[in-house]
Amino acid sequence: MSSNKSLAPAHLRAVLLDVEGTTTPVEFVYEVLFPFARRHVMEFIQRQRPSEEVLACLSGLRDERRADIEKGFAPPAWHEGADELPAKSVAAYVHWLMDEDRKSTALKSLQGKIWEAGYLGGRLQAPVYSDVPRAFARWRGQGRGIYIYSSGSILAQRLLFAHTDNGDLTGFIDGYFDTTTGAKTSADSYRSIGARISLPAAEVLFLSDVVAELDAAREAGMKTALCARAGWNESETPGHQIVLTFDPVFP
Repeated sequence: MSSNKSLAPAHLRAVLLDVEGTTTPVEFVYEVLFPFARRHVMEFIQRQRPSEEVLACLSGLRDERRADIEKGFAPPAWHEGADELPAKSVAAYVHWLMDEDRKSTALKSLQGKIWEAGYLGGRLQAPVYSDVPRAFARWRGQGRGIYIYSSGSILAQRLLFAHTDNGDLTGFIDGYFDTTTGAKTSADSYRSIGARISLPAAEVLFLSDVVAELDAAREAGMKTALCARAGWNESETPGHQIVLTFDPVFP
């Protein structure tokens, strides 16, 4: 569990990557992306009302709110307007879900669409750690597959890597997975990813900054490493090899 030891087992044919805290600073997500979605949600809904994709998000949010009430929660009121698109109510409910840190598929989808408008309009650019672009190029040159698995929607992932401060990195990435695949702390999710990329789990390396996710991936048979960008307390033992950057990963 060294932070300096190279990680290069020859049998590993693909790298599966978390995003927050692994390829991208956590601060970008919580201090830039989430506030951007929060500020612009009502404006976006009002502007994008004819979109079938947005209508599907709103329908999903309406259903989720109904389920919240059935479970005994107290979400904000939802006032249907004459056009059945209550932007203020949707915005209030979205804010409530975000405050609850809810892993909602409808919420993630709507956030992704708001961020898409921000990226395409030049108002958003995603930072990645400096070692990420060179690692992507190195792994691609070695013939290894590169995949992303994040709680953010697939759209949000594609947008982030298409608009980084190191340019468009999507050309290096072979596939994306989000929570529609399953929870990141469930071993079944990693088994499903292995099946979908047509590789035995034992031939995939999963890198994340969350030990519970690594535990699940290892249970599924994947090789794992903890990406500790901010360092790691040596008195703690996460049970996984530690890397501080991608530089020792398939050097």
